[in-house]
Parts: sequence; C-alpha cells; structure tokens
Amino acid sequence: MKILGLSFSPREKGNTEILMDAVLAGAGELGAETELYRTADKRIEPCDACGCCFTTGECPIGDDMQGLYLKMLEADGILFGTPVYFYNMTAQGKTVIDRTIALNHGGRSLSSKVGAVVAVAGSLGLVDALKDLYFYMVTRQMLPASYIAAYGSNRGDVKDFDKCMQASAELGRKMVKIIKKKFVYPDGKANYMAFGTHTF
Repeated sequence: MKILGLSFSPREKGNTEILMDAVLAGAGELGAETELYRTADKRIEPCDACGCCFTTGECPIGDDMQGLYLKMLEADGILFGTPVYFYNMTAQGKTVIDRTIALNHGGRSLSSKVGAVVAVAGSLGLVDALKDLYFYMVTRQMLPASYIAAYGSNRGDVKDFDKCMQASAELGRKMVKIIKKKFVYPDGKANYMAFGTHTF
C-alpha cells in the first residue's frame, strides 16, 4: 500500500509539510509505504491546452510531471498539502492539478484512490483552498478521507497545536483504513457535471 504526499509549498519543512509528515507517519504506523514529494523542487510546466491528452491519454510536455504521473497512478492514496497564497492553493498546486487532466483514460485514472488535504493559512483563504481541492477529488472520483486545516504564519507554529498534530496522525491512519476497504467506482472515469458547448 502506497500513500503519496504532494507538497505544493515552496517552503521546505514549513507548517504545511510538518502536518503532512504527521499524516504520513500515522499512515506508516499501519504499514503504508509513504513518500513526501515536493513539487517546488521539480520542473513542472503549466498545461498549454494542446488537447493531445483527450485523444492519446498522454501529455506531450517533457518535464518532471511525467514522473509524477507514474507516482500518482501507483499510489493507493494521495495527500494534497498547500499553504494559502492570495486566498487559495499555491501556483505549484494549481499547475499540478491542471496537468492531471491527462489522467482520465482507461488505466490512467485517479478513480477510487483515497485522497486527503492539508491546508495552512495565515488568515483568509483557507476554506477556498479546501473547497477547490475537495471538489477536485470528487470530480476525479477519488474517495475523500478528510482534511486538516490550520492557521499559522511562522515556520513551526502548528507544532504548538497538539490536537491538530494528533488529528493529522489520525487522518493518516484513516486513509489506510479506507484503502483497505478496496472500494472501486464502477466506470473509473472522471465525473464532469457541467454541460454546455465545450462538454460532451
């Protein structure tokens, strides 16, 4: 069993990653193999809307996202972690989310993977980051386990929140328990719930 933690924070070992480490440690207690993957350390280009992935299922951009696709597909659970910048997830996070449009074909899908979110804000924007990542998981037919939300501005602030740290470890254990249920969506494709001239 593999759980991948995707850190969208450009700040290494900041509050977001402290909480993510706690989630992954909790999952590790129940035997999960875990990895924290820092997107800020990688070269991941924005989606250029070429549309190739709609027919081939593959993204033609030759960057570090190609390796991340494989990690996401191999994972049984994915933990998304982001600080809040300008009232929402970071640019690194949105870039990864946009590029996963390619993961909606046959065996290349996030469907039935267990997901969870860690978000940390200094003030406003926490709810928006959580909402957008939760909606992303639902439309990808992932199984949302839960989320951790915290306020903190200075590096290490969250370490003082005992209940938050405990809840983070419990979220990791919960992800493992849900994965062990082996739920599978029947069609395994993303669930588009908007209709208009550009949908089909």
